[in-house]
Amino acid sequence: MDISPDKQNIDRVFSNTTYYIDFYQRDYKWTEPPVKRLLDDIFYQFNNNYEEFKSLDANKENVMSKYNWYYLNTYVTNIVDGKVYVVDGQQRLTTLTIILIVLLHKSKEFGCTEPFTRWIESKVAGYSGGDYSFWMRHEKAINVFEDLTKGVEDLKSIDISSGVTSKNIVDNYVIINNYIKQQITSKHAFETFTYYFLYRLVLINLTVEQTEVPMVFEVINDRGVKLKPYEILKGKLLGQIDKDELNQLKINDIWENQVKKINSYHDDEIDDFFTFYLKAKFSKTRAEANRFDNDYHRTLFSDFVKEHLDLDHNTTNVKSFLLNDFKYYTNLYEKLLKFSFENDEHREIFYNALLDRNTQYMLIISACKLNDSDEKRKIDSIAYELDRLYNLLLLQQGYDSNLFATNVYKLNADIKDMPVESHREIFDKYLLEMLSASRGSKITNTLSYSYFKDAGISLDIRFKRYFFARIERFIADNTNLELKRNMYDLIRNTGSKNGFHIEHIVSENDENYELFDNDDEVFHRERNRLGGLLLLKGRDNQSSNNEKYEQKLKSYSNTLYWNETLREDTYKSKLDFKDMMKKHSLDFRHMDKFGPEELEERHKLLYEITKIIWK
Repeated sequence: MDISPDKQNIDRVFSNTTYYIDFYQRDYKWTEPPVKRLLDDIFYQFNNNYEEFKSLDANKENVMSKYNWYYLNTYVTNIVDGKVYVVDGQQRLTTLTIILIVLLHKSKEFGCTEPFTRWIESKVAGYSGGDYSFWMRHEKAINVFEDLTKGVEDLKSIDISSGVTSKNIVDNYVIINNYIKQQITSKHAFETFTYYFLYRLVLINLTVEQTEVPMVFEVINDRGVKLKPYEILKGKLLGQIDKDELNQLKINDIWENQVKKINSYHDDEIDDFFTFYLKAKFSKTRAEANRFDNDYHRTLFSDFVKEHLDLDHNTTNVKSFLLNDFKYYTNLYEKLLKFSFENDEHREIFYNALLDRNTQYMLIISACKLNDSDEKRKIDSIAYELDRLYNLLLLQQGYDSNLFATNVYKLNADIKDMPVESHREIFDKYLLEMLSASRGSKITNTLSYSYFKDAGISLDIRFKRYFFARIERFIADNTNLELKRNMYDLIRNTGSKNGFHIEHIVSENDENYELFDNDDEVFHRERNRLGGLLLLKGRDNQSSNNEKYEQKLKSYSNTLYWNETLREDTYKSKLDFKDMMKKHSLDFRHMDKFGPEELEERHKLLYEITKIIWK
């Protein structure tokens, strides 16, 4: 590898070279903190010298001989087809350009000579090879540099619709202008600072060969401000492709569009996509999957992945990956993110998301082949089977988080590219294995009442709310009714006013203790079974607290459908409800009293509904 270092002051950096922004570079993302740090560093050094030498004339000779030089860091370039591309350092170089634009206007304010002003102007833009250009060639922000250089008075009139680069350039112009206005109050100080800025601030330019840009880019990133893994990955992938092909195939546009689409849901969500994708396609065990949890952009080029996806110094494979796999699976992932919000088309995606079961994304990506014609059915099938797996384990006290985390990667490998018809068998295999492990004996039934009997005692609050929300959805769907509250509120809203909370039908009072033979352990175990619970909105829950059952029954009116099934008026002239009972052989009935027998009856009813929902 050939690296050529070159020490340059700013006067030389911005003299006759147009710097194009390479694909590796992010948008211009510096905001106030890094900009002010740079200004603080520059002025700290300058002010120390100026205090000592301010009696000297402001000219090049005095500044060059008396003022200490200051090192501003390194910037890296490579030359392709005669154009100089910035590999690293465009954040700093862009900020220096903005400072120069501010100095240009200050020179006019202080009444500096025309040659002096033109000198500053020539550091912002000039002629190179016969063409006039800003030395920092931000293609989408040229209009911003033009307006700022012209001195547009109303900065709000500048068109910044091209994106974050344009916005930050304008914002930082204001920050820099205000900073310099406070620091420099005289013409002498201004001219001295300008000479200092252009002659004594030093950068080192490293010119590297194109073939080594991806590697150099990552090394530079390791010692500087961290880029996101996907930003490094972009450089390592796109850096292998000839720039003419990048433009012809619009690969950079594809990358930017897909990343923007994914990141619109959450900041840097694209990093999560790559983690899920790589685990889905290239891991068979938990240990293999863990390799992708941190620096996946490095693991992607490891020998471990190379067996399946060879992207290291392989332009043909890189182009194929970006034009096919990357495009298809990011589109698939974006659909899953969209479905993770309440919808009627893919409900189980939303249900899993409500409980933060992000494993579904990995499993769906694993199940779907490239350009899968059966994609929709696979999405629904995997989401449903995962929901069923979790729920039947939890409801039968068979869920072990460590064992589940281990088995999910084995499951992931088993369902890779498999047809929908095989999903139930694969999921049931792991369901039965985990139930058997929890019981210490071989289990052959995926759901049995003997294991469901104590459901509720050890379940966490969110899952209990989730369970009753699903019961509520079941009743609404089967009686042609709308939900009284949306699923998110039922499960996730915990506010004291509109949030929903777990209500114990059996209150803690002497009368109810007697129903359980005054056995404190039995009383608390039984009242916490699902048959003795329901959901109530915040204030309703508080008001019913330790009331007798007859009073509680009144407070259940006009709440949720499951609560109202305890009341006699629920069954009057409601044909749809009766049709549901008949269709599914469900023995709903109102209950004027509520003790151990009624609790057991309600628990069994929930078991029957569970069998229908998670059949």
